[in-house]
Amino acid sequence: MGTSYEEMAAEAMKLPLRDRVKLAQQLASSLDDGVETDVEELWLAEAERRMEELRTSKAAAIDAADAFARARHSISDL
Repeated sequence: MGTSYEEMAAEAMKLPLRDRVKLAQQLASSLDDGVETDVEELWLAEAERRMEELRTSKAAAIDAADAFARARHSISDL
């Protein structure tokens, strides 16, 4: 193979978001042949829905540290 991993990864990062999502989905599904296509399609649709909510300001992004802190707090209340 003439192309190194680093070159392929750099090219993949130049793809539009939707294409990167599709590529990631295809790569992930190649790791486990037992993954059902319906489930993958549902996750892709959910990711696209969430991205659209961020783009249209229907949802706001939060910092990862805040998200994990909220999750830990929620679990500790159980």
